[in-house]
Amino acid sequence: MDPIGGIGRAALFGGGLLICLLLETLFPLRPVTQAKRPRFIRNLVFAVMGAVVTRALFFGALSAVAVWSGETRVGLIPRLGLSEPVEFIAGIILLDYTFYFWHVWNHRLPFLWRFHNVHHTDLDLDVSTASRFHVGELALSAPFRAAQIVLIGVNPVSWVFFEVLVVVSTQFHHANIRLPRRIDRLMNRLIVTPRMHGIHHSQIRGETDSNYATIFSFWDRLHHSFNHDLPPFPVGVPAYRDPNELTLGRLFAIPFLKPRPWRLPDGQVPNRPVGS
Repeated sequence: MDPIGGIGRAALFGGGLLICLLLETLFPLRPVTQAKRPRFIRNLVFAVMGAVVTRALFFGALSAVAVWSGETRVGLIPRLGLSEPVEFIAGIILLDYTFYFWHVWNHRLPFLWRFHNVHHTDLDLDVSTASRFHVGELALSAPFRAAQIVLIGVNPVSWVFFEVLVVVSTQFHHANIRLPRRIDRLMNRLIVTPRMHGIHHSQIRGETDSNYATIFSFWDRLHHSFNHDLPPFPVGVPAYRDPNELTLGRLFAIPFLKPRPWRLPDGQVPNRPVGS
């Protein structure tokens, strides 16, 4: 069950990538600090490996779970007596809401952070960072995604549409795009914007542990984890500031090595200057 198909998904990913790359060039939000090409290639390798692993190992199983959920009408939504259009919308909203908690757990549970840390070690933030997820993190998320489908009771159409929205939203809010403040504030009432998500990638731990939402921004407001309108701050994980340590091989190894404390190599803990 895949109404979009592999070619459609590749076109969606490639189209979003090209549009964001163009907008990043025309309207950059943060100055670029690293050579773009090697970073871009590394992150696209993660994208290809993630797509292959997900397609080969998890997509078929999750599709089967979604079909079973739609046929058996298990879970919360079928018990609410909603019309089909409302069920469709409710499924997307609840999938996004519960995925908020998965992101929170990736930051708060040390074992999950080992893998999610790879995403945050990027020394610049742009649309390619949206693909920088360790295959271990993708594998660990599969049982959670299956539980989402069954417990919420979403049908296959809602699930596929949600997955498409996740790809589009993730590319957009990781992109290094500067929106006019008025437009950004207006959009951010509903969805996650690049300025909002850029704070989530800050070197300051309290800022990294905020703005967890994927599609709809109001989950962070609801749970008091919302940060906005802060000046751009250097991104990344303080303990991983050496670009020579961030090769493909070392990035894949990070989850299996001893975790490092949230400090810069000189021992300092990043923070904003007083009054900034």
